[in-house]
Amino acid sequence: MRLTYLASPYSHPDKAIQEQRFHAVCQHAAAMMCSGELVFSPIAHTHPIVAYDLPGDWAFWRRYDLAMLERCDELVVLQLDGWEESIGVQAEIAIAKELNLPVRFIRPKNCLEECISRQGRGK
Repeated sequence: MRLTYLASPYSHPDKAIQEQRFHAVCQHAAAMMCSGELVFSPIAHTHPIVAYDLPGDWAFWRRYDLAMLERCDELVVLQLDGWEESIGVQAEIAIAKELNLPVRFIRPKNCLEECISRQGRGK
């Protein structure tokens, strides 16, 4: 079974944008899982934990994310606004390349509705 690491930008001075990024990556992770992929998203899986006085920056999460990337078979980058400037996303891409993992880029879209619709049709 292949495990996909879903990278996306997160940190932003505006907490509302950070929250929007969290919800967008959750939607994409859910849609990927709906289509049968096994997905780990550091943002989707750790955003709620940050509320317990943990930092949300790459410097803190680097070691954790590296351990997870080493266990994955590919890196998928969700190209939300800010992905090119994101220190974490750029580091994840560099690490994936060092690990010889394939790197795939996807654009945001409303894919969860499509997945729910497919399930409703029994597909």
